[in-house]
Amino acid sequence: MQQRQLGTLFPVSTLALGGGGLGMLWGTTTFEECVATVHAAVEAGINLLDLAPRYGDGKAEQVVGDAFNGHLPTGVHVTSKCNLGNPPPDRVYRLLRESIETSLRLLKLDRLDIFFLHSNLAPDGHPMWNRADVSRFTPMSLYRSHVRPAFEKLKSEGLIAAWGITGIGHPDAIIQALTEAPKPAAVQVIANLLDSPGGLKFYEEPARPRDIMAAARANGVGVMGIRAVQAGALTARIDRELPPDHPEVLDYARAAGFRALCAEIGEDPAIIAHRYALCLPIDTLVLGVKNRAELAGCVAAASAGPLSPDLVARIDAAGRGG
Repeated sequence: MQQRQLGTLFPVSTLALGGGGLGMLWGTTTFEECVATVHAAVEAGINLLDLAPRYGDGKAEQVVGDAFNGHLPTGVHVTSKCNLGNPPPDRVYRLLRESIETSLRLLKLDRLDIFFLHSNLAPDGHPMWNRADVSRFTPMSLYRSHVRPAFEKLKSEGLIAAWGITGIGHPDAIIQALTEAPKPAAVQVIANLLDSPGGLKFYEEPARPRDIMAAARANGVGVMGIRAVQAGALTARIDRELPPDHPEVLDYARAAGFRALCAEIGEDPAIIAHRYALCLPIDTLVLGVKNRAELAGCVAAASAGPLSPDLVARIDAAGRGG
């Protein structure tokens, strides 16, 4: 599989294997099938496994731990994350360290290659702090005063090789974080034709993922694309029951024109959605697959190469107008 440089870190495969499917969040699968999917991914040339405790309450990390029993194949890298929220400042380091220690125990490893802040970065005083679900938010003031220093300390202690941020918070806050030292080594950015975070969006303003990609590029920060199929909204059908007003269901309706275009050209929407995402300025695209069949489709999409500029333009028109 083709590789690209992940910022200042290491060469990374065009595709990365995400933990959402392995944690059994995206439809029915089994633990054994998830382990087999991890092995198949590495055999296909994928060298980055992107995990988090939130993916199935540790199941995704346990899957990888069982798959390799603490002995990762040469060149394979593993990430994890922490949904820190907004704790008292004097607890930040301890909470991050405890999250890392739990992940390492499940993974049967002694170090993470990248450790991500999984919380939504939020500007201090922004209206999004009036929501009921603010436990997912980390204020920029805390990020600057305690989170970044804690990440740097964890690096110096050898528990993590690098750290990054998940770019699904407020775009102004994320872009600020990408320009201020010490900078994250990597950022995870929404990479789909709708530019939609779906149910992960907690503010009224546009998400602006392409501005975030541009800021990362300008500052030497590695870019990991996420949610290429927007949690199923850009597939032929959503594979789990959701209420009619759920953001993913609403995005599925928005994508009607995209699905019609895929039917016209005789292509699977999920495959085209992945190929579209790979045309964006990212270093690797994180997959949310839950079995080997879905993985094989994504590997085939990457092998097929970039879409033509004409088809990209048609998808943009269909996706935004559908």
